[in-house]
Amino acid sequence: MADIPDKIVCSPADVDPAELPIQKQTGVETYVLGAFNPGMARLPNGNLVIMVRVAEALKEPIHGQHVTSIRWTPSQGYVVDKYPLGEVDTTDPRKFRLLEYPHIKVCRLTSLSWLLPVELTPDGLEIVTIHYDKIIEPRTTYQEYGVEDARITRIGDEYYMTTCSVSSERHSTTLYKSTDGLNYDLLGIIIDHQNKDVLLFPEKIGDLYYAMTRPLGDLYFPPAPEEDSLAGPSINMAESPDLLHWKPIDVPFVRPSKGSRMTMKLGGGAPPILRGEGWLILYHGVEQKGVVGIYRTFWALTEKEKPWSIIHIDEDRPVLEHKPDLTRDMADSIYVTDVVFTTGIEEHGDVYVVASGELDLCCRITHLTKDRFATCK
Repeated sequence: MADIPDKIVCSPADVDPAELPIQKQTGVETYVLGAFNPGMARLPNGNLVIMVRVAEALKEPIHGQHVTSIRWTPSQGYVVDKYPLGEVDTTDPRKFRLLEYPHIKVCRLTSLSWLLPVELTPDGLEIVTIHYDKIIEPRTTYQEYGVEDARITRIGDEYYMTTCSVSSERHSTTLYKSTDGLNYDLLGIIIDHQNKDVLLFPEKIGDLYYAMTRPLGDLYFPPAPEEDSLAGPSINMAESPDLLHWKPIDVPFVRPSKGSRMTMKLGGGAPPILRGEGWLILYHGVEQKGVVGIYRTFWALTEKEKPWSIIHIDEDRPVLEHKPDLTRDMADSIYVTDVVFTTGIEEHGDVYVVASGELDLCCRITHLTKDRFATCK
């Protein structure tokens, strides 16, 4: 039986065009390519907040024989750069590759992302307020190409939000801190180049904080033939005394396995949530298909005191898949398919409220009954 409710709560149509920061500053006409991948947390007043990634794109990205892209600078704010069409590869709708670097992948994005706090009802099913006065935009050179994919973890009375900061300097994970869940201070880079989807655990385990990490790369080595694992991307784990300085732990965590279709990518989804005597973890696995792949949400349970030790993992039965009926009325705006990207989970009575990005386009809220994870004790 399907879990309900399951609905789109925020889409590009919900974002006021008059509040788009790039358009306001430059005077160049832009639009919301996507409002998606929402980090989520419970506010002190009982409402939920989703920190929506808004991808603001140029209305006319092609000018004559040039393709254009947005960049942020400390001195000028947002600027628009141009590249000759014959010198780029536009196969991926999310970015284009610069062919002047044939020996390595160097890309520009077709949009620039910033974060918009949207307050929801306690069940997450309706918008209460959109906090345009609390937008999080680039503010330093390591964010020149945007701030993406927030994940929020409440630790004690404070909220910690990890984000992906994108720049020519590095592709890093940055940390923000808040006392109310709405107003955030930037603490800086916590994990360096090519690591995304860093998810903090909501309490110390022993004397240390823990986080799931997702190192990226394109070179892997094969495990022994008798092992169940395959070569490829994995979810790792790191530990820290203070949330700022992180050491990778020495044992592996979630790796691609033989017989699984989810070998193109693996990555953390929602921050871990305690269920019984273990940590319930929602993560994404990507099956090879075209350029983007098929994104699905899966789950695992780990030991409470040894979070790297997996008690149960379900790689066969997805928790969530893309649901075409949810975005049927947005068909003209769809530019990728087969993507659900889970980014938050909170308890609400007998259900879990799960927040996801749908098709890199909009925000989906799904109520999952707790017995959906019946293996958890």
